[in-house]
Amino acid sequence: MLKILKYSFFDLSRSLWSYVYFLFYLFLGIVLLFLNNDLSNAVITLMNVIIILVPLIGTIFGVMYYYDSREFTELLLAQPIKRRTIFIGQYLGVAISLALSLILGLGIPFAAYGLFESAIIWNFFSLLVSGVFLTFIFTALAFNIALSNENKIKGFGLAILLWLFLAVVYDGIFLLILVYFQDYPLDKFALIASVLNPIDLSRILVLLKLDISALLGYTGAVFKQFFGTSQGLIISFGVLALWVVLPVYRIIRISAKKDF
Repeated sequence: MLKILKYSFFDLSRSLWSYVYFLFYLFLGIVLLFLNNDLSNAVITLMNVIIILVPLIGTIFGVMYYYDSREFTELLLAQPIKRRTIFIGQYLGVAISLALSLILGLGIPFAAYGLFESAIIWNFFSLLVSGVFLTFIFTALAFNIALSNENKIKGFGLAILLWLFLAVVYDGIFLLILVYFQDYPLDKFALIASVLNPIDLSRILVLLKLDISALLGYTGAVFKQFFGTSQGLIISFGVLALWVVLPVYRIIRISAKKDF
């Protein structure tokens, strides 16, 4: 698995799009620090970009890498190598490469600006952790979609639809339910609905860490009461970890049964 992981990692590292992804975050960090002239405001602005863009990039790169390396994968399948070793190695190679581009792209400008001497360092760290989780989650979901669909166009379409649903449509449905049933106690529903969407869960955790949950109104107070406790944080990160483990487990199941 380690050899396949290293191959996938270095293969993607040589890709032009990996450099574009890294340079985008590097440039974004520099621009935000230049415009805001304050680490705290830059982190808040950055959150809105990362929560939406990271899942999209993870989804696109995951699907694209699987389909582009399909011939090489078939060659590996002809060798005495376990299928789960091949696909988990490829998945980890893609996810780790994207996560490092995110960490280095944002870490370099913020570190140069004096992040390690600032009290905002843990807020920035929580933002990066959320970004890494989202990278691993949506790359795994992308591999699931690609493995389940031989047609490249259909696979890309379903992957984009999945991202669009979790990033935009889900929030719209959630908001409509809260407005329509505003006369009913929806505390538990709001908590469960947020946990079921990794993007919303990551956003809430970052907002609470930045101590701006008041912007969410009454719902923010409910979130702070639950997610602000040690137990709530453990449950939240446990759910994010589950969002990684379950798709990875399904990759193993699909690859073992798939007829290539």
